[in-house]
Amino acid sequence: MIFPATPALPPLLDLGGMAIFALSGALLAARLKQTFVTVAFFALLTGVGGGSVRDALIGVPAFWLRDMWAAPIILAMSLLAWFTPRRWWEGQLLEWADAFGMAAFCALGTAKALAFDVAPLPAIVLGIISGCVGGIIRDVIAGEPSILMRPELYVTAAALAATLCAVLLIAGVPQSFAMGLAALAGFALRGAAMIWKIELPSYSRQD
Repeated sequence: MIFPATPALPPLLDLGGMAIFALSGALLAARLKQTFVTVAFFALLTGVGGGSVRDALIGVPAFWLRDMWAAPIILAMSLLAWFTPRRWWEGQLLEWADAFGMAAFCALGTAKALAFDVAPLPAIVLGIISGCVGGIIRDVIAGEPSILMRPELYVTAAALAATLCAVLLIAGVPQSFAMGLAALAGFALRGAAMIWKIELPSYSRQD
């Protein structure tokens, strides 16, 4: 199976997802009352962290190094978090936007990995990394409970998006349709978990 060499999201969706991730990182640093340098660093880390790790593992230049809009968007999100009241960002709007960005980036990451001849299962892992690792690194540095340590369906939704994308692409489904369907599936699962508080069961075996 030969995959297109340069899978990509629509530009507005790609930049919008990066902006949402960057804003979430900047807002966390702002909530912790950090300096603007830390706010900007958290925005960068969250905005491009997952994709950078993916590209490093594939062995290609990090995607944002050649994107003229990446750095300005990250800086803009840092300034937005710094100069706006925190109450503006309370509620679930940002969480819903994050859910869609996560699902879209997982699908993109999987498609990109397959395009660089990564085997299907590792490609799925790289897709999950694309959508989740930036936030995980952010939380670890901030000393916050990581999404990996919470029972909510976040990484599970990422895994659904990545797996479905790989399956559809291997089956010969056109790339844009495969990525779109996979992203919607991951978003739907994450959304259902947010609405109905669906969680994975915790380990409970007694010695």
